[in-house]
Amino acid sequence: MERTWVMALRRLSRRMWGRLTLQSLAAVAFVIVAGAVGQRAPELAGIDLGQDSVTTILSVLASSMLAVTTFSLTALISAYSSAARAATPRATRLLIEDPTSQNALAGFLGAFVFAIAGIVALASGYVAERGKMLVFIGSLLVIAWVVVTLVRWIEHLTRFGRMADILDRVEDAAADTLRAHARRPHLGGEPPSDPAGPVVAVGAERTGFLTVVAMDRLAAAAKEHGLRIHARVVPGDDVRPGDTLALVEGGPGEAARTAVRDAFLVERHRTYEQDPRLGVVALAEIASRALSPSTNDQGTAIEVLGALQRVLADVQGVPEEREVSHPGVHMARVELSDLLVDGFRPIARDGAGVVEVGVRLQHALAGLAHAAPGEKAEPIRAMAEEAARRSLSALTDPVDRDAIAEAAAALLGGPPQAS
Repeated sequence: MERTWVMALRRLSRRMWGRLTLQSLAAVAFVIVAGAVGQRAPELAGIDLGQDSVTTILSVLASSMLAVTTFSLTALISAYSSAARAATPRATRLLIEDPTSQNALAGFLGAFVFAIAGIVALASGYVAERGKMLVFIGSLLVIAWVVVTLVRWIEHLTRFGRMADILDRVEDAAADTLRAHARRPHLGGEPPSDPAGPVVAVGAERTGFLTVVAMDRLAAAAKEHGLRIHARVVPGDDVRPGDTLALVEGGPGEAARTAVRDAFLVERHRTYEQDPRLGVVALAEIASRALSPSTNDQGTAIEVLGALQRVLADVQGVPEEREVSHPGVHMARVELSDLLVDGFRPIARDGAGVVEVGVRLQHALAGLAHAAPGEKAEPIRAMAEEAARRSLSALTDPVDRDAIAEAAAALLGGPPQAS
């Protein structure tokens, strides 16, 4: 489990304002350095840039970059809104964190800031004749960078925010988090166990979703105060003030209880960092939106079923690391049955009356059962039986009912019974 400061840096790197700030500061710093170096460097003899040529270039660059930045921001906002309407609001965060979009917008804004800073520096006399050559060279480099970025940005916009792009992003996010969870299901801690002695309950102080459990902080508190900590929530759970976050053995004092409480980050919205269920929930939401009567997009729902099958089948082969890197901290795990309910139940409910969706759902569950070892196939069979029962209850045509029964029989060993 990565340390808290590493996760904080990763969060910062995904924020758009961070890249915008760095690019803007780099642009201003270049102009400042050009002025300082120009005052001390020997004059570049024999080079005539023409009257006000550098200022003219910077003026054109400033006006054009302002327009491009505004257009790019409008395109991004439109893509975010479209994704929230057509797919799910849970996918918007993935679009906002897209590095190509952030780099493009930061590059355009940085070029605008560079041009404005250069114009001000030249007009005020900070950059003398000796430094104009450096600003001119910088302008050429910025223009080349802008051209390359603009070409990449135009190509990126042709698919950014489309349904296929959103599905791929959500599937990748779900796969990454699920693989990490399969590898370390207890976040590097010990498996859950019953406390051996008296415990003190540490409760939440705010309403929201548990997004991050700082296992390194919990392990440090356990070691420093001689405690054993039994977490009672996992990332993705919703909590309210007073809900138990952890049971602590060892008679913790106020400082220890505060340290334990602060290790559980409760926020307003769920995140993909440690929550293995959110990606599956987002995929199911996309399918449910596609199956709504106003949309009636069965193809997207079938694509989601394929994504769910790939994501859940992929983690079956991930070896679990047995090493405990955070001793003294007991953490529960998310079970396969929870993931099946999150991913397949909404589709089974909303697509019960669509035979194509029902048949594809049975095929997806059969594929998962084939890849799942031993007892892990039981919750898959239970979900297949539930989905088949919903379909048989909603469908009236005998041909459609026979198609569902035949698809389910391959996994259940016999025809399911309608309720």
